[in-house]
Amino acid sequence: MNHLAANLTTPTIRLSGKPLSFADIARIGTRRATLVADDAAMTRVAEARILVEAAIATGQPVYGATTGVGAMKDVEWSADELDAFNLGLVRAHHFGTGEPFPADVIRTAMAIRVNMALTGRVGCTTDLVEAYLALLSNDVVPVVRRTGSIGCADIGLMGQIGAVLTGAGEAQFRGVRMAAEQALAAAGLKPFKLAPRDSLASISTNAVGYAAAASALRDAAGVVRVLLATGLTTAGALGASRDPWKAVAHVGTEREAGIGAWLYFNAKGWDWPDATHIQDPLSLRMMSQVFATAFETLVATGKILLADTGRTDDNPVVAGGQVLTSGGSLPLDVTVFMQMAQLGLAHVARNSFNRCVLLGNGGRRDLPVNLVSPGAIATGFGPIIKLAGELYTRALTLSSPISANSLVVAGGLEDEATFLPLIVERLERQVLALQRLAAIEGILAAQAMDISHDRPGNVPGMIYTLVRQHAGFYLADRPLSEEVEAVERALGSQALMGELISHSAIMELDEFFALGPVA
Repeated sequence: MNHLAANLTTPTIRLSGKPLSFADIARIGTRRATLVADDAAMTRVAEARILVEAAIATGQPVYGATTGVGAMKDVEWSADELDAFNLGLVRAHHFGTGEPFPADVIRTAMAIRVNMALTGRVGCTTDLVEAYLALLSNDVVPVVRRTGSIGCADIGLMGQIGAVLTGAGEAQFRGVRMAAEQALAAAGLKPFKLAPRDSLASISTNAVGYAAAASALRDAAGVVRVLLATGLTTAGALGASRDPWKAVAHVGTEREAGIGAWLYFNAKGWDWPDATHIQDPLSLRMMSQVFATAFETLVATGKILLADTGRTDDNPVVAGGQVLTSGGSLPLDVTVFMQMAQLGLAHVARNSFNRCVLLGNGGRRDLPVNLVSPGAIATGFGPIIKLAGELYTRALTLSSPISANSLVVAGGLEDEATFLPLIVERLERQVLALQRLAAIEGILAAQAMDISHDRPGNVPGMIYTLVRQHAGFYLADRPLSEEVEAVERALGSQALMGELISHSAIMELDEFFALGPVA
């Protein structure tokens, strides 16, 4: 039995090689679960290890165990050289640079590495599984600098975790950053001696990329959830017709119909006057289609990602009683779907920006240009529309696909790459842009509602109240930077997400991504 010791009251997650859930990932990252390695799965690890050791004993070259890696694949090491090679392999792959990943991402990455090993396909020792779990149990989190992977096994990222096992590199112990050897000693652990195959198993996987992708996808689902609420608030402030939300129930996809129903239901309690004669602008009447597509891409990507947490992407692998070379280290499925999700987010950003422009232009419901209060001497909100435009453009440019770009390394032996960690970073930056867009839209909508003397209820009432807690009615020109950031933080809070979900859930989305507080 192996445990991630949080305390006796935490829920237990039994790792068995089966896919994780977003709720599992959220609990693991924040140390709100006890991890237990399934006994049957550990038996599979031991059985696979027997096959690897048998292959080595018969003189069969085993990639990365008795031979070099990459361009040095044809170099074979003698038994006397293996200890030095295995130690050096992880340390040679500690080449990441830049800002480190958050600790919750690295905890998740280590758990994913363990879960993959528990499929019984990796060929590592059970001791390696225990060593990873010991780091987690004692809250020793390797410092993993995030620039260092081309997205074909995160060798430059995972190498920073593997190095810590051996006492090299840096780690956080109970939140304090220190030398790895010092962190291990403080936790009562000793440097781990890597056996043949353990060294490559510590680095040749995409566990960090998957963990970071899971975190970014969950954040993306949350911000789109918030933008749906601010979008509804804007629709009311502009006097949008509710008819398209009725129509989509008859002609839309299942998810479009669900989003239309959510919009229609949460518009109740605010009888705004229609400001349209026949048709609204596209950014108002096609909200169901835009948000449904964004949610669809996020859920589809999430399902692909979770499936990959329950299989091994190592090379080599143990299968059919043999040690086989594998191409599983290319995370192309997750990467392509991630880029699809980025495109979906770009459409949400454009939709929000267009609504901001409509609010600032005035005219709808007799709103004044730049939302300047009647009789006031002010420039108003015209300038801040430029910030909204910058944020939309930022989200758009970050959605351009890059995974098919050509890259050849290791003498042409590695001619495929996905750039998954870079794509995750771009998604994170999109999410930041969307969070700020939501704040701007919320502030503009609140100003329009006050000018029109609206008293919204339901979800728009929640958004209005939250905005007014951090940004007052605009009567005279004033700096807006701090107000935008304060509203952004409030809209991104767990408190608001919990309130939205409690009031009107979007079942598959909320449950699948474990949005809101996770116990």
